[in-house]
Formats: sequence, structure tokens, C-alpha cells
Amino acid sequence: MKKIQYILAGAAFIAFPLRAQAQHQAKDSTMNRTVVVEQEYNPDIMDASKVNVLPKVEPPTVSKKEVEYDATLMPAGEIPAATMQAYTGKEIQQKGLPGYARLGYGNYGNLDARANYLFTLPNRDRLNLTFHMNGMDGKLNLPESKEDWKSYYYRTHAGMDYVHSAKKIDLNIAGHFDLSNFNFLEAPTGVKQKFTSGDVHFGIKSTDDDFLLQFKAETNLLFYERQYDFGAQDSKEGIVRTKAEVSGAISEGQSIGIGFAMDNVFYKNNGLEDYTSIGLNPHYRYENEEWKIRIGANVDMALNFGKEIRVSPDVTAQYNFSGSYILYAQAKGGKLQNDFRRIGNFCPYGQVTPQLDATYEQLNAALGFKASPVDGLWLNLYGGYQDLKDELYFSPVSYGYSEVDSYQMLGIVQQNMSNVYAGAEVSYTYKNIFGFTASGVYRNWDASEKDELEKEKALAYKPAFEANFRVDIRPVPSVQINLGYQHISREKMESVKANAVSNLYVGGSYEIFKHISVYARANNLLNKDYQYYWGHPTEGFNFVGGVSFLF
Repeated sequence: MKKIQYILAGAAFIAFPLRAQAQHQAKDSTMNRTVVVEQEYNPDIMDASKVNVLPKVEPPTVSKKEVEYDATLMPAGEIPAATMQAYTGKEIQQKGLPGYARLGYGNYGNLDARANYLFTLPNRDRLNLTFHMNGMDGKLNLPESKEDWKSYYYRTHAGMDYVHSAKKIDLNIAGHFDLSNFNFLEAPTGVKQKFTSGDVHFGIKSTDDDFLLQFKAETNLLFYERQYDFGAQDSKEGIVRTKAEVSGAISEGQSIGIGFAMDNVFYKNNGLEDYTSIGLNPHYRYENEEWKIRIGANVDMALNFGKEIRVSPDVTAQYNFSGSYILYAQAKGGKLQNDFRRIGNFCPYGQVTPQLDATYEQLNAALGFKASPVDGLWLNLYGGYQDLKDELYFSPVSYGYSEVDSYQMLGIVQQNMSNVYAGAEVSYTYKNIFGFTASGVYRNWDASEKDELEKEKALAYKPAFEANFRVDIRPVPSVQINLGYQHISREKMESVKANAVSNLYVGGSYEIFKHISVYARANNLLNKDYQYYWGHPTEGFNFVGGVSFLF
């Protein structure tokens, strides 16, 4: 308050002298004229920075500048000169749904159940879970007596596969479980078979091409149990299977490497001998735009049981002489370990006594020609010779304690065999709308057995001619139809005869809602009688249908 009073008082004292001067000023004359200048009152404002006054905004101005073009002549660095490419978006395939499930049922008690789900985890890791179960339970007509056989066969599988993708390597952990339940043809009441198997897998492999050496290695623990064999209950097999391969480049397009495999096999409750099998595969590779060549050898050894050492070639050559026209040749071989898994796949009704040595492919030499004259069409013509040592075949064996309670079983035995073969395959696809595949191969078999009857048993179920034909049609996106035919004729024998496999089938699916479809498949439309295993009939006309889901 006092500050304001002092300001007003100071202003009064300043104005007072000016007013007094004006009152006592003399009058102007012609020679003298007095000019009085009065300044407008404009005091300084204290604390002016506290007054909120927006500054005046001047609109920005842009000065025009003339565009200058580089019109100097420059020689092209390459002919034709490089030009800027048109920008196109990256084409990405539509990602499929990770889950799938289906469930179906048909005559003969046919069951079809399947489920699968793929988990995509951080850091490009993947976890795949799978389950499926299939089988049948019905009456089949025996090929000779035409009597009914109450048969059943169910298979169950569950598996897990995990892949961890690091920057330069992939780690893989997997596990599987399988169970098969079925009955024998002539076994006494209560005698049935059950296969129980499982495995655990650990693997690692390099994924960086800049590594000096490329490598992959794995170890597997495998277990297998057969509930019933010739007098052996709960026959068990355990295998520690180790594999490794290392390769490295020696120059552009050339590399050398070596593969290693070892099986440590253990048995229980069956009197079979434990053994160790070792295999080496040194090889050389050469590749360029026209040639792909691999030259190597398979060296296989066995300890405690089996042939001590065997050697076979590992040679392939491929020459691309005109775009998609390829000539190729091969001379290959190797060991096929006759463990419980391979025997079960070869003939589930067969027995494993006596102990079986490994089947050895001494030579599989072939010459072929592949061509694709137009888009979507592929043609493959080939011919060759195959030599198999200790090849498997099944033969009826009487088993029992006396003639009264004896019954027929299938014994698994071995014999050296060879065949000359020639085949052709053609396939064509058009825009996921239409596609077909047709193939056929002819084989002329021979066996080393001198006994004619045993020789005929060995060759009776060997395929003399195999043919497959399949057509897939998708008239609209929601409908898919397939039609096919499978034919396998057997070697003609005087004392042993086996009917040819003749399976005409048709199937299809229809998407009734998004990701929900119904499906059906019918087999053996001609209702033919044939067998895949000696004396064991297959289903006549049969079908299965159900629903499938994507999620």
C-alpha cells in the first residue's frame, strides 16, 4: 500500500513544475515563439515478465528454389543397365491352424481316431503332440475253409516332439508310445498277442552354414515287449541306438564326411543273445549346377551275434542336362536290423524264434530318367537289380505239444534273394483342383534255396507286379474327392498260391461349416478275397466315416 502512495506522490511532484512553468511563461512575439512538448505518460511496469502476453506469430514462408537436373553423360556400369525394380509385397503362405482331430467308425468295427496339435513357442521353438488309434473287430472269411474267424486288431500311438531352435543349432527331444492288441488265427483260447513299445530320443544338429564342420548326433532308448511267442512269455528287447555324422567343405561344391551308427541290443525272457552292431559311412560329395555326386561306402560290423563284417557301396550320381530333365544312377546298400520293430511291421503274426540276423542289402543298382516337360507334370522311368542277404519271409509252422493240440503259426525265417526290376511313375497337378498319380513296377525274383518247396514258400508272397493309381479332385474349395486302385500280383508257384491284392477304393470330404468337415472312405469295392499274410484274410467291402475338425 505504501509503495502505491509513493508512486502517486512522485507523479504529482513531476507534474507540478511543468504546470507552473506553463502558467508563468511570457507571451509569444513575432520574433520569438515558444514550443512546449508534452510527453505521453508511459511508465515502466514493474515485474513485466509476469504479464502473460502471447507473442505475435509470423506465418512461415518458403522460398522457391529452382530444381536442377544432372544432365551429364555417364557410361552404364553394366549392360543392360540396372534399373529400379517395381515394389511388390512379400507373398506369405497362409498359416494353417495348429490343431486337428477326427473321429470315425465303420463296418467290421472299424475305428479311426486321430488328434494332433502343434504349439509354436517363443524363440522359434515347436512342440508337437499326436495321438491316433485305429483297428477293427469283426468276422472274416478264411480263404480255404470259408469259415468265419472272429478277428480283432487295434493299434494305439501317442507321441511328443519338441524342437528348440538356437541361433546355430537345433535341439530335439521326442518320445513315443505304441500298443498293439490282436488275436492269433488258430491259437488256443486265451492266447493273444500284445506288442508294447516306446522310445525316447535326444538329438542335436548344426544349422549355420558358416560352421567349419556341419554335424548332427542323436541317441535313442528303445523298448519293446511281445506278450506271446513260441513258449516265451513277455519277451523283452532294449536298444541303445546312437547315430552321428560330421561333414566339412574342402572347396566350393566339394565336401567330405563320415557317418557313425551303433546299436547295443539287450534281451530278456527269450533266450536270445545280446549283441552290438556298428556301422561306418565315409563319403565324398560334389555339387554344381549340373552334377550331384556322392561316393561312399557302408562298413557294418557285428559283435557277439551276426556276420562280423559286411561292406556295400553308397554311390549316387545325378546329371541335369536340360532344365528339368535329369539322368540319375545309383549303387547303394546297407544293413536292415531285424529287431522286434522291423519284424512286427513285416508280419505281426510271425514268431521270432530262432534269433534272426540282420538283412543286408548287398547291392541296389539302378539307372533312371526324370523329366518335367510341362508345369505340374513329372515322369520317372527306372530299372535296376537288387541283391538281399538273409531276406525275411514267413512260413507256416506247426506248434503244440501233440498232434491233437497242435496249431499253425507263422515262423519268420531267412533266405538270400535277388530281383531284377523296372518301373515307371507319372504325376500331374493343376492348381490344387485336379491331380493324379500312376505308378507300376515289375520284379523278377529268385532265391538261393536249393529245396524247391522251401524256395516257393520264400517267393510266394513276394510282389511280382505292383501298380497304384490315384485321382484327387477338388471341384469347389469345400469338397474333395479321391479315387484309387492298388494291385499287387504274386510270384507264380506250383505248390503255393497266393491271390493278388486288388483294392479299389473311393473317398471324400465335405466342409459343412468353417473348419468342420465330414469324411468317408470305402475300400475293396469289388469285394475281393486276398491276403497280406499267409492264411490271414483281410476285410471284404468295408467303409469308415466320421467328422474332422481344425482348431
